[in-house]
Amino acid sequence: MSSQSAAAAVFTDAFIDFTGGTIGGAAGVLVGQPLDTVKVKLQTYPNLYRSSYNCFVQTFRSDGVRRGLYRGTVPNLVANVAENSVLFCAYGACQTVVANAAGKRVSDLDATHNASAGFLAAFFSSLALCPTELIKCRMQTLSENMKSNSPGLHSNITPYHLTRNILREEGLPGLFKGLTSTWLREMPGYFVFFGAYEYYRSLLCKPGQCKDDIGVLRTAAAGGAGGVFFWLAVYPADMIKSRIQVLSHHGSSMTFTQLFRQVLTTEGVAAMYLGIVPTLIRTVPATGILFVTYEATKKLLGSLLNTV
Repeated sequence: MSSQSAAAAVFTDAFIDFTGGTIGGAAGVLVGQPLDTVKVKLQTYPNLYRSSYNCFVQTFRSDGVRRGLYRGTVPNLVANVAENSVLFCAYGACQTVVANAAGKRVSDLDATHNASAGFLAAFFSSLALCPTELIKCRMQTLSENMKSNSPGLHSNITPYHLTRNILREEGLPGLFKGLTSTWLREMPGYFVFFGAYEYYRSLLCKPGQCKDDIGVLRTAAAGGAGGVFFWLAVYPADMIKSRIQVLSHHGSSMTFTQLFRQVLTTEGVAAMYLGIVPTLIRTVPATGILFVTYEATKKLLGSLLNTV
């Protein structure tokens, strides 16, 4: 293979992974947004709600579906599309790097190798995710922030105006509040995520069957398992990240370590897992659909572009 055709193949693979991640990320958001809103509210304002169900009902009654449960959908779509497009594009590239280092073909990588590729890919996706997820979290907790008399907020504020306010008041670094905690969540999380996904895809294969041919339900089950293991592994880091991104609007400048210690001391270990129930309920269909969509898009584009 000439260097020109090799470069074209690399570009084509990256385009397929990027497109598959984009479409998969959008599908996952539309399925899981209401329970993601409940999760963020419980993480950042635990004293306002008795339970996940109570938070869901109060949000629905006070703000409805569009301005309550689905508030923050636009930045969440942007966040997930940005994260998953970069994540899956980088994942494909990192699989190649890991395969070269291990002296194997990408198709022969085991779960640990794929987990390592996911770990590396998450470094890059976090850079795209952090600013958009900060806007998402602040939009989702807009009602609670308004009750605490946060400056510059009103019920009709849009993600665009919120972003503009942050840039005006805090500059570009203001959009990257919580980047360290995002890395601490994403990198080990995606090690577990992709490792579990590839392991369960292999486990669900029939004798002699290729992982790409296990079908929609088995792919969704493997994706759901990956999502569950992801959140069980990194949920405390996610809780701290959410608080840093929301409470920084009130002038808080606490670091990840400082806030982690404060929560443990004043609220206990259980506080680290506030919102875990709606998160686990959400992640099974959301990550299942993410991977089904990703694999289907990858297979379709691969056949169209003659790369499969």
